[in-house]
Amino acid sequence: MALVYIVEDDGNIREIEAFALKNAGYDIRDFACAKDFYREMEREKPDIILLDIMLPDEDGLAIVKKLRSLAGTRNIPIIMVTAKTSEIDKVKGLDTGADDYMTKPFGVMELISRVKALLRRSQASQEKSLQIGKVCLDEERRLVTVGDEPCELTYKEYELLKLLMNRAGIVTTRDMILDRVWGTDYEGESRTLDMHIKTLRQKLKGAGEMIRTVRNVGYMFMM
Repeated sequence: MALVYIVEDDGNIREIEAFALKNAGYDIRDFACAKDFYREMEREKPDIILLDIMLPDEDGLAIVKKLRSLAGTRNIPIIMVTAKTSEIDKVKGLDTGADDYMTKPFGVMELISRVKALLRRSQASQEKSLQIGKVCLDEERRLVTVGDEPCELTYKEYELLKLLMNRAGIVTTRDMILDRVWGTDYEGESRTLDMHIKTLRQKLKGAGEMIRTVRNVGYMFMM
C-alpha cells in the first residue's frame, strides 16, 4: 500500500483528499503546516506527496526546493495542489521540481488518477529498463534500442532521453532539463538543448515523434 502525505492548510480540502485516497486504497497522513510535515518526514518517507503552495508557515515552492536538494527526498514524486491557475505559476512549480500540478477546484477521480499515474512512473524509473512504444532504455547496460535496432547516443542524449522517458506524459520544462542533464552550473545557451532534441529525434527515427515540443515551456515524451 502506497503511503501518501497530504500537506494542505484548508481543513475541508484536506479531508476530501484524504477520504478519496483512503477509499482508493492508499495509506494517508495529512498535515496542516510544513512544521508537522517535516517532523513526520524524519520518521518515515512517503511514496508520494500532495503539496499546497499557500501554507501558513512556509511557501510550498520553498518546500519543493528543500526536498529536491536532499538525497533522501530528491526522488519522491510531488504533486502541487493550488488555487493558482496562471501558466507562469504552473511553470514555476514544475521548474522548482514538482512532478505534476493540479488546480483547485478539482474532481476526486482526477486526483486519484494523477496519483496512480505518477506512482506508476516513479516505480518505472526505479527499474533497470524503460519501455515506451518501440523505444527501450536499458539502464543496466546503458543501451537504447528502437524496435530491434540499437540506437547509438552520446552521453547527453542518453541522459536527456532517460529524463523524458521517466517523466513520460508530463511536460518537462527547459530549465529542469538543463539543470538535470547539464547541471546547476551550466550557463550555456538553451539553444544547445534544442539541438540535442533535434539529433535525438533523428536517431530515434520514427519513434522520435514521441518527443513533443510544448511551446514556451519544454518537452514531453508521449506515452
